[in-house]
Amino acid sequence: MNKTVGKGKKAESSAKKDVVDLNTPLIKLAFPVFIQALLSLLIGYADSLMLTRYSETAVGAVGNANQVLGFLTLAFTIISSATGVVVSQYLGAKEFDKISRIYTVSLAFNLALSVTVSAVVFFGSTVLMELMQLPDEMMNDSVSYMKIVGGFMFLQAMTETFYQILRSNGKVVFGMVVALVTNFLNIAGNFMFLYGPLKRLGLGATGVAVSSVFSRFAALIVIIVYFIFKIEGNISLKYLFPFPKDILRNLIKLGIPTAGENISYNISQIMIVAFVNTLGTVAINTKIYCGTLTNFSYLYSISVAMATQIIVGHAVGAEDYDFAYKRVCKSIIPSVVISVAIAVVNLSLSPVTLSLFTDNADSVSLGRKVMFIAVFLEIGRTCNLVVINSMRAAGDVKFPTYLGIASMWGVSVLFAYILGIVLQMGLVGVWIAMAADEILRGIIVVIRWRKGTWRNKRVVEKI
Repeated sequence: MNKTVGKGKKAESSAKKDVVDLNTPLIKLAFPVFIQALLSLLIGYADSLMLTRYSETAVGAVGNANQVLGFLTLAFTIISSATGVVVSQYLGAKEFDKISRIYTVSLAFNLALSVTVSAVVFFGSTVLMELMQLPDEMMNDSVSYMKIVGGFMFLQAMTETFYQILRSNGKVVFGMVVALVTNFLNIAGNFMFLYGPLKRLGLGATGVAVSSVFSRFAALIVIIVYFIFKIEGNISLKYLFPFPKDILRNLIKLGIPTAGENISYNISQIMIVAFVNTLGTVAINTKIYCGTLTNFSYLYSISVAMATQIIVGHAVGAEDYDFAYKRVCKSIIPSVVISVAIAVVNLSLSPVTLSLFTDNADSVSLGRKVMFIAVFLEIGRTCNLVVINSMRAAGDVKFPTYLGIASMWGVSVLFAYILGIVLQMGLVGVWIAMAADEILRGIIVVIRWRKGTWRNKRVVEKI
Protein backbone atom coordinates (compact mmCIF):
# COMPACT_ATOMS: atom_id res chain seq x y z
CA MET A 1 0.00 0.00 0.00
CA ASN A 2 1.45 3.34 -0.98
CA LYS A 3 0.40 6.17 1.27
CA THR A 4 2.70 8.82 -0.10
CA VAL A 5 0.03 10.14 -2.46
CA GLY A 6 -2.63 12.21 -0.71
CA LYS A 7 -0.59 12.54 2.48
CA GLY A 8 -1.04 16.25 2.72
CA LYS A 9 1.44 18.96 3.68
CA LYS A 10 2.36 17.96 7.20
CA ALA A 11 5.80 18.78 8.49
CA GLU A 12 7.82 17.22 11.28
CA SER A 13 6.50 19.85 13.67
CA SER A 14 3.07 18.28 13.40
CA ALA A 15 4.56 14.89 14.25
CA LYS A 16 5.92 16.30 17.48
CA LYS A 17 2.40 17.22 18.52
CA ASP A 18 1.48 13.53 18.29
CA VAL A 19 3.94 12.61 21.07
CA VAL A 20 2.05 11.66 24.23
CA ASP A 21 2.56 14.08 27.12
CA LEU A 22 3.78 12.06 30.12
CA ASN A 23 1.61 14.21 32.37
CA THR A 24 -1.54 13.38 30.43
CA PRO A 25 -4.18 12.19 32.94
CA LEU A 26 -4.42 8.43 32.68
CA ILE A 27 -8.20 8.58 32.41
CA LYS A 28 -7.88 10.61 29.21
CA LEU A 29 -6.23 7.63 27.53
CA ALA A 30 -7.93 4.87 29.52
CA PHE A 31 -11.55 5.92 29.03
CA PRO A 32 -11.58 5.69 25.20
CA VAL A 33 -9.69 2.39 25.42
CA PHE A 34 -12.28 1.16 27.94
CA ILE A 35 -15.15 2.07 25.63
CA GLN A 36 -13.37 0.47 22.68
CA ALA A 37 -12.75 -2.73 24.65
CA LEU A 38 -16.36 -2.75 25.85
CA LEU A 39 -17.73 -2.29 22.36
CA SER A 40 -15.37 -4.92 20.93
CA LEU A 41 -16.48 -7.33 23.64
CA LEU A 42 -20.08 -6.67 22.72
CA ILE A 43 -19.43 -8.19 19.28
CA GLY A 44 -18.84 -11.57 20.90
CA TYR A 45 -21.62 -10.96 23.43
CA ALA A 46 -24.11 -10.09 20.70
CA ASP A 47 -23.06 -13.11 18.61
CA SER A 48 -23.55 -15.50 21.55
CA LEU A 49 -26.83 -13.95 22.70
CA MET A 50 -28.37 -13.81 19.25
CA LEU A 51 -27.13 -17.29 18.36
CA THR A 52 -28.52 -18.72 21.61
CA ARG A 53 -32.02 -17.65 20.62
CA TYR A 54 -31.42 -19.17 17.21
CA SER A 55 -29.74 -22.45 18.21
CA GLU A 56 -27.74 -23.58 21.28
CA THR A 57 -25.81 -25.96 19.05
CA ALA A 58 -24.65 -22.99 16.98
CA VAL A 59 -23.37 -21.30 20.17
CA GLY A 60 -20.96 -24.13 20.87
CA ALA A 61 -19.96 -24.36 17.22
CA VAL A 62 -19.08 -20.67 16.90
CA GLY A 63 -17.48 -20.57 20.36
CA ASN A 64 -15.08 -23.39 19.53
CA ALA A 65 -14.29 -21.90 16.12
CA ASN A 66 -13.46 -18.54 17.71
CA GLN A 67 -11.19 -20.28 20.23
CA VAL A 68 -9.05 -21.63 17.37
CA LEU A 69 -9.22 -18.42 15.34
CA GLY A 70 -8.22 -16.40 18.40
CA PHE A 71 -5.12 -18.52 18.78
CA LEU A 72 -4.16 -18.25 15.10
CA THR A 73 -4.61 -14.48 15.26
CA LEU A 74 -1.74 -14.36 17.75
CA ALA A 75 0.68 -15.01 14.88
CA PHE A 76 -0.04 -11.46 13.74
CA THR A 77 0.63 -9.96 17.18
CA ILE A 78 4.29 -10.93 16.94
CA ILE A 79 4.90 -7.93 14.70
CA SER A 80 1.99 -5.66 15.65
CA SER A 81 2.77 -5.75 19.38
CA ALA A 82 6.44 -5.06 18.69
CA THR A 83 5.37 -2.15 16.50
CA GLY A 84 3.46 -0.63 19.40
CA VAL A 85 6.50 -0.86 21.68
CA VAL A 86 8.98 0.48 19.13
CA VAL A 87 6.83 3.36 17.90
CA SER A 88 6.03 4.48 21.47
CA GLN A 89 9.69 4.52 22.45
CA TYR A 90 10.81 6.28 19.28
CA LEU A 91 8.15 8.93 19.70
CA GLY A 92 9.15 9.35 23.35
CA ALA A 93 12.77 9.74 22.28
CA LYS A 94 11.67 12.16 19.52
CA GLU A 95 13.38 10.00 16.90
CA PHE A 96 11.03 10.45 13.94
CA ASP A 97 13.30 9.50 11.05
CA LYS A 98 12.62 5.73 11.10
CA ILE A 99 8.90 5.79 11.91
CA SER A 100 7.67 5.48 8.29
CA ARG A 101 9.97 2.55 7.59
CA ILE A 102 8.79 0.77 10.74
CA TYR A 103 5.14 1.31 9.76
CA THR A 104 5.71 -0.10 6.28
CA VAL A 105 7.72 -3.15 7.32
CA SER A 106 5.22 -4.05 10.02
CA LEU A 107 2.17 -3.81 7.77
CA ALA A 108 3.82 -5.56 4.80
CA PHE A 109 5.02 -8.48 6.89
CA ASN A 110 1.69 -8.93 8.64
CA LEU A 111 -0.20 -8.76 5.35
CA ALA A 112 1.94 -11.53 3.83
CA LEU A 113 1.69 -13.66 6.97
CA SER A 114 -2.05 -13.18 7.46
CA VAL A 115 -2.91 -14.02 3.85
CA THR A 116 -0.98 -17.28 4.25
CA VAL A 117 -2.72 -18.14 7.53
CA SER A 118 -6.11 -17.25 6.04
CA ALA A 119 -5.52 -19.77 3.23
CA VAL A 120 -4.49 -22.47 5.72
CA VAL A 121 -7.62 -21.91 7.82
CA PHE A 122 -9.91 -21.91 4.79
CA PHE A 123 -8.63 -25.23 3.47
CA GLY A 124 -7.92 -26.89 6.83
CA SER A 125 -10.95 -25.87 8.91
CA THR A 126 -12.37 -29.40 9.11
CA VAL A 127 -9.10 -30.87 10.38
CA LEU A 128 -8.76 -28.08 12.97
CA MET A 129 -12.23 -28.73 14.36
CA GLU A 130 -11.66 -32.48 14.49
CA LEU A 131 -8.55 -31.83 16.61
CA MET A 132 -10.78 -29.92 19.05
CA GLN A 133 -12.89 -33.08 19.56
CA LEU A 134 -15.98 -31.10 18.63
CA PRO A 135 -19.29 -33.02 18.87
CA ASP A 136 -20.69 -34.11 15.49
CA GLU A 137 -23.82 -31.98 15.82
CA MET A 138 -21.68 -28.80 15.98
CA MET A 139 -19.23 -29.68 13.22
CA ASN A 140 -20.99 -28.28 10.12
CA ASP A 141 -21.77 -24.88 11.64
CA SER A 142 -18.28 -24.57 13.09
CA VAL A 143 -16.50 -25.44 9.83
CA SER A 144 -18.70 -23.09 7.81
CA TYR A 145 -18.04 -20.24 10.25
CA MET A 146 -14.28 -20.88 10.21
CA LYS A 147 -14.04 -20.93 6.43
CA ILE A 148 -15.55 -17.46 6.16
CA VAL A 149 -14.13 -15.66 9.21
CA GLY A 150 -10.80 -17.50 9.00
CA GLY A 151 -10.53 -16.96 5.27
CA PHE A 152 -10.57 -13.20 5.86
CA MET A 153 -8.29 -13.12 8.90
CA PHE A 154 -5.98 -10.74 7.07
CA LEU A 155 -8.55 -7.98 7.69
CA GLN A 156 -8.14 -8.44 11.42
CA ALA A 157 -4.34 -8.58 11.14
CA MET A 158 -4.18 -5.27 9.28
CA THR A 159 -6.67 -3.62 11.64
CA GLU A 160 -4.76 -4.67 14.75
CA THR A 161 -1.47 -3.39 13.33
CA PHE A 162 -3.04 -0.02 12.57
CA TYR A 163 -4.56 0.06 16.05
CA GLN A 164 -1.10 -0.38 17.59
CA ILE A 165 0.22 2.48 15.50
CA LEU A 166 -2.67 4.77 16.41
CA ARG A 167 -2.47 3.97 20.13
CA SER A 168 1.25 4.62 20.18
CA ASN A 169 0.49 8.04 18.74
CA GLY A 170 -2.11 8.64 21.45
CA LYS A 171 -5.05 8.43 19.05
CA VAL A 172 -7.23 6.33 21.34
CA VAL A 173 -10.49 8.23 20.84
CA PHE A 174 -10.58 7.23 17.20
CA GLY A 175 -10.31 3.55 18.15
CA MET A 176 -13.41 4.01 20.28
CA VAL A 177 -15.33 5.47 17.34
CA VAL A 178 -14.30 2.64 15.01
CA ALA A 179 -15.36 0.05 17.60
CA LEU A 180 -18.77 1.71 17.83
CA VAL A 181 -19.26 1.57 14.06
CA THR A 182 -18.00 -2.03 13.89
CA ASN A 183 -20.41 -3.15 16.60
CA PHE A 184 -23.36 -1.46 14.96
CA LEU A 185 -22.65 -3.10 11.60
CA ASN A 186 -22.04 -6.51 13.17
CA ILE A 187 -25.21 -6.52 15.27
CA ALA A 188 -27.30 -5.22 12.40
CA GLY A 189 -25.91 -7.93 10.13
CA ASN A 190 -26.55 -10.65 12.71
CA PHE A 191 -30.15 -9.52 13.06
CA MET A 192 -30.66 -9.51 9.29
CA PHE A 193 -29.38 -13.08 8.90
CA LEU A 194 -30.90 -14.63 12.03
CA TYR A 195 -34.22 -12.82 12.47
CA GLY A 196 -34.65 -10.27 9.68
CA PRO A 197 -35.29 -10.34 5.94
CA LEU A 198 -32.32 -12.65 5.24
CA LYS A 199 -33.53 -15.30 7.72
CA ARG A 200 -35.21 -17.17 4.86
CA LEU A 201 -31.74 -18.02 3.53
CA GLY A 202 -31.27 -20.28 6.55
CA LEU A 203 -27.58 -19.40 6.90
CA GLY A 204 -27.45 -19.30 10.72
CA ALA A 205 -23.81 -19.36 11.87
CA THR A 206 -22.70 -18.73 8.29
CA GLY A 207 -24.69 -15.50 8.21
CA VAL A 208 -23.07 -14.42 11.49
CA ALA A 209 -19.68 -15.05 9.88
CA VAL A 210 -20.56 -12.92 6.85
CA SER A 211 -21.69 -10.12 9.15
CA SER A 212 -18.43 -10.25 11.13
CA VAL A 213 -16.28 -10.11 7.99
CA PHE A 214 -18.22 -7.19 6.52
CA SER A 215 -17.94 -5.15 9.74
CA ARG A 216 -14.18 -5.78 9.93
CA PHE A 217 -13.71 -4.76 6.31
CA ALA A 218 -15.56 -1.49 6.91
CA ALA A 219 -13.47 -0.81 10.03
CA LEU A 220 -10.21 -1.32 8.14
CA ILE A 221 -11.21 1.12 5.39
CA VAL A 222 -12.08 3.80 7.94
CA ILE A 223 -8.80 3.29 9.82
CA ILE A 224 -6.72 3.58 6.65
CA VAL A 225 -8.40 6.85 5.70
CA TYR A 226 -7.84 8.25 9.20
CA PHE A 227 -4.21 7.19 9.16
CA ILE A 228 -3.58 8.91 5.85
CA PHE A 229 -4.80 12.29 7.05
CA LYS A 230 -4.09 12.29 10.78
CA ILE A 231 -0.87 10.37 11.50
CA GLU A 232 2.57 11.66 10.60
CA GLY A 233 4.59 9.16 8.61
CA ASN A 234 4.26 7.39 5.29
CA ILE A 235 3.51 3.84 4.21
CA SER A 236 5.12 3.24 0.84
CA LEU A 237 6.76 0.44 -1.12
CA LYS A 238 9.86 2.59 -1.47
CA TYR A 239 10.71 1.83 2.16
CA LEU A 240 11.03 -1.86 1.28
CA PHE A 241 13.82 -1.32 -1.31
CA PRO A 242 16.41 -2.20 -0.29
CA PHE A 243 14.59 -4.38 2.18
CA PRO A 244 15.27 -3.21 5.76
CA LYS A 245 16.31 -6.57 7.20
CA ASP A 246 17.60 -4.98 10.39
CA ILE A 247 14.18 -3.51 11.23
CA LEU A 248 12.30 -6.74 10.53
CA ARG A 249 14.86 -8.82 12.41
CA ASN A 250 14.65 -6.62 15.49
CA LEU A 251 10.86 -6.41 15.34
CA ILE A 252 10.70 -10.20 15.27
CA LYS A 253 13.23 -10.52 18.09
CA LEU A 254 11.14 -8.15 20.17
CA GLY A 255 7.79 -9.44 18.98
CA ILE A 256 8.23 -13.18 19.51
CA PRO A 257 8.67 -12.95 23.28
CA THR A 258 6.14 -10.10 23.43
CA ALA A 259 3.50 -12.31 21.84
CA GLY A 260 4.83 -15.45 23.49
CA GLU A 261 2.86 -15.01 26.70
CA ASN A 262 -0.39 -14.62 24.78
CA ILE A 263 0.45 -17.54 22.50
CA SER A 264 1.13 -19.77 25.51
CA TYR A 265 -2.12 -18.63 27.10
CA ASN A 266 -4.20 -19.41 24.04
CA ILE A 267 -2.60 -22.81 23.48
CA SER A 268 -3.32 -23.68 27.11
CA GLN A 269 -6.89 -22.45 26.70
CA ILE A 270 -7.38 -24.65 23.63
CA MET A 271 -6.17 -27.61 25.69
CA ILE A 272 -8.57 -26.69 28.47
CA VAL A 273 -11.43 -26.34 25.98
CA ALA A 274 -10.62 -29.85 24.77
CA PHE A 275 -10.99 -31.03 28.39
CA VAL A 276 -14.30 -29.20 28.73
CA ASN A 277 -15.57 -30.65 25.46
CA THR A 278 -15.43 -34.11 27.07
CA LEU A 279 -17.77 -32.93 29.85
CA GLY A 280 -20.85 -32.54 27.64
CA THR A 281 -22.95 -29.80 26.05
CA VAL A 282 -23.96 -28.13 29.35
CA ALA A 283 -20.32 -27.62 30.36
CA ILE A 284 -19.31 -26.49 26.85
CA ASN A 285 -22.01 -23.84 26.62
CA THR A 286 -21.65 -22.74 30.25
CA LYS A 287 -17.96 -22.07 29.70
CA ILE A 288 -18.82 -19.89 26.73
CA TYR A 289 -21.52 -18.00 28.65
CA CYS A 290 -19.29 -17.45 31.69
CA GLY A 291 -16.34 -16.51 29.52
CA THR A 292 -18.44 -13.81 27.91
CA LEU A 293 -19.72 -12.47 31.23
CA THR A 294 -16.40 -12.53 33.10
CA ASN A 295 -14.83 -10.52 30.30
CA PHE A 296 -16.67 -7.50 31.68
CA SER A 297 -14.79 -7.85 34.97
CA TYR A 298 -11.40 -6.99 33.49
CA LEU A 299 -12.43 -4.36 30.95
CA TYR A 300 -11.46 -1.54 33.30
CA SER A 301 -8.12 -3.18 34.08
CA ILE A 302 -7.21 -3.83 30.47
CA SER A 303 -8.04 -0.25 29.53
CA VAL A 304 -5.84 1.07 32.34
CA ALA A 305 -3.14 -1.42 31.35
CA MET A 306 -3.14 -0.26 27.73
CA ALA A 307 -3.19 3.42 28.72
CA THR A 308 -0.33 2.83 31.16
CA GLN A 309 1.56 0.94 28.44
CA ILE A 310 1.39 3.97 26.14
CA ILE A 311 2.74 6.32 28.81
CA VAL A 312 5.41 3.87 29.99
CA GLY A 313 6.62 3.39 26.40
CA HIS A 314 7.03 7.11 25.89
CA ALA A 315 8.64 7.53 29.32
CA VAL A 316 11.17 4.76 28.69
CA GLY A 317 11.91 6.23 25.26
CA ALA A 318 12.69 9.49 27.05
CA GLU A 319 14.74 7.52 29.63
CA ASP A 320 12.51 8.68 32.50
CA TYR A 321 12.46 5.33 34.32
CA ASP A 322 11.39 6.69 37.71
CA PHE A 323 8.27 8.19 36.18
CA ALA A 324 7.45 4.87 34.49
CA TYR A 325 7.91 2.99 37.78
CA LYS A 326 5.63 5.29 39.73
CA ARG A 327 2.99 5.33 36.99
CA VAL A 328 2.61 1.55 37.11
CA CYS A 329 2.53 1.43 40.91
CA LYS A 330 -0.29 3.99 40.91
CA SER A 331 -2.27 1.95 38.38
CA ILE A 332 -2.23 -1.47 40.06
CA ILE A 333 -4.26 -1.04 43.27
CA PRO A 334 -7.21 0.92 41.79
CA SER A 335 -7.38 -1.53 38.92
CA VAL A 336 -7.56 -4.54 41.25
CA VAL A 337 -10.19 -2.93 43.47
CA ILE A 338 -12.45 -1.89 40.62
CA SER A 339 -12.15 -5.10 38.58
CA VAL A 340 -12.91 -7.23 41.66
CA ALA A 341 -15.87 -4.98 42.50
CA ILE A 342 -17.21 -5.48 38.98
CA ALA A 343 -16.70 -9.25 39.36
CA VAL A 344 -18.74 -9.20 42.57
CA VAL A 345 -21.55 -7.31 40.85
CA ASN A 346 -21.30 -9.77 37.98
CA LEU A 347 -21.71 -12.63 40.45
CA SER A 348 -24.73 -10.99 42.05
CA LEU A 349 -26.43 -10.52 38.69
CA SER A 350 -25.46 -13.93 37.30
CA PRO A 351 -28.89 -15.58 37.86
CA VAL A 352 -30.36 -12.95 35.55
CA THR A 353 -27.52 -12.55 33.07
CA LEU A 354 -27.02 -16.29 32.58
CA SER A 355 -30.75 -16.62 31.95
CA LEU A 356 -30.34 -14.27 29.01
CA PHE A 357 -28.24 -16.95 27.31
CA THR A 358 -30.14 -20.08 28.29
CA ASP A 359 -33.16 -21.41 30.17
CA ASN A 360 -31.30 -24.61 31.09
CA ALA A 361 -31.37 -24.76 34.92
CA ASP A 362 -28.26 -26.94 35.13
CA SER A 363 -26.28 -24.48 33.06
CA VAL A 364 -27.40 -21.51 35.18
CA SER A 365 -26.53 -23.33 38.43
CA LEU A 366 -23.10 -24.35 37.16
CA GLY A 367 -22.48 -20.84 35.82
CA ARG A 368 -23.13 -19.25 39.23
CA LYS A 369 -20.44 -21.43 40.82
CA VAL A 370 -17.98 -20.46 38.12
CA MET A 371 -18.77 -16.76 38.54
CA PHE A 372 -17.91 -17.02 42.25
CA ILE A 373 -14.46 -18.43 41.49
CA ALA A 374 -13.99 -15.72 38.86
CA VAL A 375 -13.97 -13.07 41.61
CA PHE A 376 -10.65 -14.45 42.89
CA LEU A 377 -9.31 -14.99 39.39
CA GLU A 378 -9.61 -11.25 38.68
CA ILE A 379 -7.12 -10.34 41.42
CA GLY A 380 -4.28 -12.11 39.64
CA ARG A 381 -5.42 -11.32 36.11
CA THR A 382 -5.59 -7.59 36.80
CA CYS A 383 -2.02 -7.47 38.12
CA ASN A 384 -0.88 -9.42 35.07
CA LEU A 385 -2.56 -7.06 32.64
CA VAL A 386 -1.17 -3.86 34.15
CA VAL A 387 2.37 -5.01 34.92
CA ILE A 388 3.07 -7.26 31.92
CA ASN A 389 1.85 -4.64 29.43
CA SER A 390 4.16 -2.12 31.09
CA MET A 391 7.09 -4.55 31.08
CA ARG A 392 6.60 -5.01 27.34
CA ALA A 393 6.46 -1.25 26.80
CA ALA A 394 9.78 -0.96 28.62
CA GLY A 395 11.36 -3.65 26.44
CA ASP A 396 11.40 -6.37 29.14
CA VAL A 397 9.71 -8.97 26.95
CA LYS A 398 11.32 -12.34 27.67
CA PHE A 399 10.46 -12.85 31.34
CA PRO A 400 6.65 -12.73 30.89
CA THR A 401 6.95 -15.46 28.25
CA TYR A 402 9.04 -17.77 30.41
CA LEU A 403 6.77 -17.19 33.39
CA GLY A 404 3.63 -17.66 31.32
CA ILE A 405 4.76 -20.98 29.85
CA ALA A 406 5.75 -22.34 33.27
CA SER A 407 2.62 -21.23 35.11
CA MET A 408 -0.04 -21.75 32.46
CA TRP A 409 1.04 -25.31 31.78
CA GLY A 410 2.33 -26.24 35.23
CA VAL A 411 -0.69 -24.82 37.05
CA SER A 412 -3.62 -24.00 34.76
CA VAL A 413 -3.57 -26.93 32.32
CA LEU A 414 -2.19 -29.54 34.71
CA PHE A 415 -4.63 -28.80 37.51
CA ALA A 416 -7.54 -28.25 35.12
CA TYR A 417 -7.04 -31.87 34.14
CA ILE A 418 -6.47 -33.12 37.69
CA LEU A 419 -9.36 -31.20 39.28
CA GLY A 420 -11.76 -31.13 36.36
CA ILE A 421 -11.29 -34.60 34.86
CA VAL A 422 -9.46 -36.89 37.31
CA LEU A 423 -11.23 -35.66 40.48
CA GLN A 424 -14.44 -35.10 38.47
CA MET A 425 -14.98 -31.53 39.67
CA GLY A 426 -15.92 -30.60 36.11
CA LEU A 427 -16.02 -26.97 35.02
CA VAL A 428 -15.64 -25.75 38.62
CA GLY A 429 -12.32 -27.55 38.93
CA VAL A 430 -11.17 -26.10 35.63
CA TRP A 431 -11.93 -22.55 36.79
CA ILE A 432 -10.14 -23.07 40.12
CA ALA A 433 -7.01 -24.11 38.22
CA MET A 434 -7.16 -21.02 35.98
CA ALA A 435 -7.61 -18.73 39.02
CA ALA A 436 -4.57 -20.27 40.75
CA ASP A 437 -2.47 -19.65 37.63
CA GLU A 438 -3.46 -15.98 37.38
CA ILE A 439 -2.87 -15.28 41.08
CA LEU A 440 0.58 -16.91 41.09
CA ARG A 441 1.74 -14.98 38.04
CA GLY A 442 0.27 -11.75 39.39
CA ILE A 443 2.35 -11.99 42.55
CA ILE A 444 5.55 -12.75 40.64
CA VAL A 445 5.29 -9.91 38.07
CA VAL A 446 4.54 -7.30 40.76
CA ILE A 447 7.68 -8.38 42.63
CA ARG A 448 9.71 -8.15 39.42
CA TRP A 449 8.43 -4.66 38.62
CA ARG A 450 9.33 -3.42 42.11
CA LYS A 451 12.85 -4.86 41.75
CA GLY A 452 13.35 -2.75 38.62
CA THR A 453 14.80 -5.52 36.43
CA TRP A 454 12.99 -3.96 33.46
CA ARG A 455 15.09 -0.76 33.55
CA ASN A 456 17.60 -0.02 30.80
CA LYS A 457 15.98 -2.40 28.32
CA ARG A 458 14.78 0.30 25.93
CA VAL A 459 14.94 -0.64 22.25
CA VAL A 460 15.50 2.75 20.59
CA GLU A 461 19.22 2.19 20.09
CA LYS A 462 18.72 -1.34 18.72
CA ILE A 463 16.88 -0.45 15.50
